[in-house]
Amino acid sequence: MNYMFLYEAAPFIKWAGGKSQILEEIRAKYPEELGKSITKYAEPFIGGGAVLFDILNKFDLSEVYISDINRELIHTYICVRDNVDTLTDLLFKLEQEYLLAEDKIRENMYYNKRKQFNFLKEKKSEDIELAALFIFLNKTCFNGLYRVNNKGEFNVPIGSYENPKICDEDRLFAISENLKKVEIVCGDYKLSRNFIDKKTFVYFDPPYRPLSQTSNFNSYDKNTFDDVSQKELAEFIEEMCGKGAYIAISNSDPKNTDQNDDFFDKLYEKYNISRINAVRMINSSGDKRGKISELLIANY
Repeated sequence: MNYMFLYEAAPFIKWAGGKSQILEEIRAKYPEELGKSITKYAEPFIGGGAVLFDILNKFDLSEVYISDINRELIHTYICVRDNVDTLTDLLFKLEQEYLLAEDKIRENMYYNKRKQFNFLKEKKSEDIELAALFIFLNKTCFNGLYRVNNKGEFNVPIGSYENPKICDEDRLFAISENLKKVEIVCGDYKLSRNFIDKKTFVYFDPPYRPLSQTSNFNSYDKNTFDDVSQKELAEFIEEMCGKGAYIAISNSDPKNTDQNDDFFDKLYEKYNISRINAVRMINSSGDKRGKISELLIANY
């Protein structure tokens, strides 16, 4: 069966700050040359990959590069690309076990699987089980959030989903086909330096600068991405602009909470800065989930 013709590739995990809900606005900002003189694509903070999959669906590019510092996330992408048969077999078993269980048994299963995931994570395992558990926990944890504590342990509690789709087999097979031509790298965004050139469109979606102390959801690993990191990224982007690359950047808009905060307006003052509407879906307080402004910055 040719899954590519039945299903378009789309994110297979939930991810804080995922771009599915604002994909139309980002798509409108793709450079006109994409798929013509622009034959390469790079996304050094891959996350859920909404923009990646949209581009893979729409453009036939010669080279594609993605990366992230989250080792377990990247391991899962590689397993989807290279071992989708075994991965879906494991996910199907997890799904059957979970969906047939009573609530208390589900809860016990979740925390046992979380413990096993952290054990494999600590061992830096290359086992496909780690990827299966990554997807299982993503589909069953609270709000699909990925968060770790100071020890690097995944610590998100169980969610309250009645019938989660843990094994989306057809979708995963379609994604696997789309990822065949993608170079997948675990590491810092600076590793993309040698890939990027004047034929490359690069989308940077780094951990967002928090709008407040309580809205910091960038703990995808135990390292932090503070203002110094944001400035270092801006310096790297300037270097890539010097190569002639086409670059787009997403980030939070500080003016949501402080009209006088010009951090990004000054940091990217040479670029085109757009403000687009988004919905904050992940927040511990339901009444704080609503429309906010986000930044979409481009050098073209």
